[in-house]
Amino acid sequence: MGVLMSKKKTVEQVQKANVVVSAFKSGLKDKGPTRSKAEPTPCMLVVEEPRQEQDTEVAGGSQPSAEEVKKNQAAWERLRDGKGVEPEELEWNDLATPPAFTRPKRQLGDDESLDINLQGKNEVINEEMCDVCEVWTADDLYPCRVCTRVFHDGCLRRMAHLSPSSIQELKETAHTTVGWSCQYCDNVNLLLTEEEMFSLKEVLRQCRIIPESCLNSDDFVHYKHFIHKQIFDEQMNEEKEELVLVQFSALDGDKKGQMEWADFLYHESLLVLQRFRSENSLLRLLTAKEHERARSCFVSLDQNRDGLITGSECKKAQNSWFHKNPKELQSCNVSISHVGPISEGSPASRGRVRAQDRSLLCREHEDNRRVDWKTFLKENAIYILAARPNSAAIHLRPDA
Repeated sequence: MGVLMSKKKTVEQVQKANVVVSAFKSGLKDKGPTRSKAEPTPCMLVVEEPRQEQDTEVAGGSQPSAEEVKKNQAAWERLRDGKGVEPEELEWNDLATPPAFTRPKRQLGDDESLDINLQGKNEVINEEMCDVCEVWTADDLYPCRVCTRVFHDGCLRRMAHLSPSSIQELKETAHTTVGWSCQYCDNVNLLLTEEEMFSLKEVLRQCRIIPESCLNSDDFVHYKHFIHKQIFDEQMNEEKEELVLVQFSALDGDKKGQMEWADFLYHESLLVLQRFRSENSLLRLLTAKEHERARSCFVSLDQNRDGLITGSECKKAQNSWFHKNPKELQSCNVSISHVGPISEGSPASRGRVRAQDRSLLCREHEDNRRVDWKTFLKENAIYILAARPNSAAIHLRPDA
């Protein structure tokens, strides 16, 4: 089968030009002490020093080593793009070019009502060429379950986007009903604007949370106490602390007693979206594939075909987005009672039981509430976004 090339030749030409430019710059340096415009001046170096001292101060009370300071500072810088290393830090080969990423900006019409018709079912077609190499080959192309991008597993490996275990997960789930989220859709932190990301980073600095570190339950509860005090100007009560422990259990997908940094970051990013974005703005973040899944879920719940479901059914749907394990796939009418094994004597277990009791009471009151398609979509938007990551963790528990 043939191969259609698009930008590969252009990339090779640019790379050759870069080699020539580098050689030219080296020749200028050998000629004399003239300074290139791209070189940093002493003033530029002085500006960066206070930032390093600030990051050192945030890292902890004790005096860290120079290596730890450099590592923490690099982690803060990488946090700008959500997670992972900066593109320019990767060792690119001749077959791949670093991706350009720019954080989204809020538009004037984001908060206006968005009309997504329940009957307007459209077929969503995936792209034909790999998003990385922009080449079509006879090799398998793995689609994203959220957007229309497709990928070669080899391209993702060369781009250093996925680990070997993640590549294996991609091959096992991409063509199933569960699906696989690409590196863009998997990282919900990339939905935040520069302003929203700055707000989140400031809170993390004040709480002395070190990026790319794991958090145990005490760290998470302490962090939530700080946030609650800052927002409501009061101490968090025992009831709310129990809900925090319920969420911690959901974020600890592997039941190791700690949550991974990526899961913590995605959870907090979703709370920022929930706090600063309107329901209409959140709806605009959903893709065509997510619209189709929401339609299918609503239609299956609307047994009377009158365009209305109950509030409790809407609540069950919020749980249904998080079925990611093919062995545990259930009907969207079935609610998740808990996430993985929890010791009955643990604080998280006690918090979960009490939270579920309160949730059941709420559902009794919601039984008579009638929910139409537009309301269903608005109330589920944040949970649909929360279900994007491939992680086994549940980043937003409806019960919590």
